[in-house]
Order: sequence, then structure tokens, then C-alpha cells
Amino acid sequence: MSVTVSTLPNGLRVATDTMKTVETVSLGMWVGVGTRHEREAENGVSHLLEHMAFKGTERRTAGDIAREIEAVGGFLNAYTAREVTAYYAKVLKDDAALAVDILADILTGSVFDAEELERERTVILQEIGQAQDFPEDVAFDLFQETAFPAQAMGRSILGRPEVVRTLPREAVAGWMGERYRAPAMVLAAAGHIEHETLRGLAERHFADLPDTPAPVPEAARYGGGEVRENRDLEQTHLVLGYEGPSFREAGFYPAQLFSTLYGGGMSSRLFQEVREKRGLVYSIYSFASSAADTGLVGVYAGTAQENAEEVLDIVRGQLDDLADHGPDEDELARARAQLRASLLMARESTSSRCEQLAQQLLVHNRPIPPEELTERVEAVSAAEVMGIAARYAGAPPSLVVLGP
Repeated sequence: MSVTVSTLPNGLRVATDTMKTVETVSLGMWVGVGTRHEREAENGVSHLLEHMAFKGTERRTAGDIAREIEAVGGFLNAYTAREVTAYYAKVLKDDAALAVDILADILTGSVFDAEELERERTVILQEIGQAQDFPEDVAFDLFQETAFPAQAMGRSILGRPEVVRTLPREAVAGWMGERYRAPAMVLAAAGHIEHETLRGLAERHFADLPDTPAPVPEAARYGGGEVRENRDLEQTHLVLGYEGPSFREAGFYPAQLFSTLYGGGMSSRLFQEVREKRGLVYSIYSFASSAADTGLVGVYAGTAQENAEEVLDIVRGQLDDLADHGPDEDELARARAQLRASLLMARESTSSRCEQLAQQLLVHNRPIPPEELTERVEAVSAAEVMGIAARYAGAPPSLVVLGP
């Protein structure tokens, strides 16, 4: 395995996946802080902070940041999720030092200019408004809130408009100071770079990050229930799901196999039964997402209003069939092949390898060799998939019906 991990005295983990056959490096800082760490009155602060990090530092204006990375043909971006915020770049191998310097600048030297903050509030409010034009996104936000009601795990990543409009500058800057702690952060790189090079850059730029642990978020509490919201849309959008396993549970890999054969591809049960045989939908798929202490497994479908109940009946019927009879060997073999191929194909991308390495360290505190991942996929039995299906068939569901 080409992976090396070391830890600075302040607790920052530095990880490299060296690939000497490529000419580029993907690198970034993954921070184990996201939406689920927010209090209700600050919902959206993680996402707002992520935007503001690019809006000027003590050494660079927002324009300087964009010009410097693009002057070397590089790429710089960030994202916010429920449990992580990531800042990352991709550059040619000789420009890794510049990329780390820019990342360090935005993570330790951002000034949170008041005028920039007001402009970025407007940008995010436009982003929130745009999301409302995509019914599938709205349905999933409602689904998350239904599954985890009245808690951070169920709130929108983008934040509520009334909070985004009024969050004071001190709250945004304070969020970084309070939550961006070295033990909860990983500086990762994949590509043409040596570990000692990245560690040296980390020591130069990140040695002064706070060494105390970041506050722990509240535990997730699955609720479930049903939400039906009328909207003037062409289709009815359905999301039906259940509480799934966390990253660390033994059921994680069986749940991934279950989701794949249930609705994860063109050969899956739901795609074949609902779209190919009956023509009731254009889009239908299953999903299995996990977090540190919980997860969600479910199905999305978009269909005509008059077909909605029939689609739901088929979705439930296929779940019951898997719970009663389990998968046959052919579909289980196809699902294994799909997952194994996706794991191995991702290794051809420096960006995917970098992100996977960082996420593994945040979740499992160790890099997981690809051989171990594929072995775990191959080890899942038909009985385990059947057990997962039985678990969901008897569990309280979360259902969202959005449309006419």
C-alpha cells in the first residue's frame, strides 16, 4: 500500500497516497465538523464559513486566491456536509507547496470582511432559492428532517434563510475558532508527492492549530413518520426509507449490497420491475448513506400522481420479497461486482483517493487497504442481505410525498 500517515504534535493527521506515475497532486484539509454540529440558531454557519474562507485573508484578496491557483492551472474548491467540511485543490506536482500555502491562508488567515459577508449571504440565499426549484432536492431535505426531527442531524446543510440573513460576523469567525481543531482535521494528498514533503508543509503552515478536541455533536435520534406536501409539479416525488447502519456497524457492507441489488443499477429489482416492465417512472434508485452513529437506507422515485401508490406498493413488495426469500446468487454476484468495480475504478482518480483516505482517517482512524474493502464486499452473504431486508421491512419508515 502506498499510504503513509503521521501526526503532528498538535494532533493534525497528515496522510499521503503516493502515485509516482501521475503528474498531478490532489490535496486538501478535511475537517470533522459539519451541519450536525450546529445549534438550531446557527443552522447554516458551517456552509457560510466554507463560502467565506475564499473571500479574502490577511495576505490575499478573494481575487488573488482565484488568480494564483488558476495561474498554475490548478483547481480549488470546498464543500460542506453533515459531518465534514472539506477544502481541496488539484495542481501539477510542482505546485503542491502553493496549494498548501493557499489552503493554510484561507484556514488560518481569513479576515471575514463585513462587505464580503453581506454579499455572500445573498449568494447563499440564491443557492437556497435555487434548490427549491429542484423537487428531488426538496424531497430529500424533507426526508432527512422526517427521519431525524427536531435535531441537527435533520437540518438543511444550506441553512434556514432567516438564520443565514442574520448570523453575525462574530458567529462565523467564532465557528472556525471553536470547531477547527487539529485533532479533528486531516491534511491528505494523493498523487505525485512524497510524505515528508507534505509533512514539512504541514509543520510550516499548521503547527499552531489548536490542539484541544472539538466539541462532540448530539447523538442522532431516528424518528420517522410521513410528510405529504402539495406542490404544483408535473410529477410526484417519493422518498421512502429507514434507519440504516452507521459506518462502524457490522451491517454497513450488507446494507451497501442490499441497496445495490434493490435499486442500484439498471439490472436492479426496482429498475427492472418499476421502469422496464411497467413504465411507471423515468427515475428510480435506492441509496444507503451512513454517518458516525446512524444511517439511512431508502428509495427515491419520480412518477405521475396517479401512479404514486402503485410505485410505493411495488417498492414495499420487493422489500418484503427480499426479506422473505433473500436475493438469488446471480443478483448478489452482480451487486458484488458493481461495488467492487466502483471501489477499484475510484482508485484511478487522485481526487477520489485523496478524499477516501481523509474520510477513512476521520471515521475509522486508519487507512483501509483496497484489498480489505473488496474482501468485505465479497464476504457478504445472501443471508446477511436477507437479514438487512427483514430489518427494514419491520422498521418504522420515513416517507415523503411531494407533488400534486
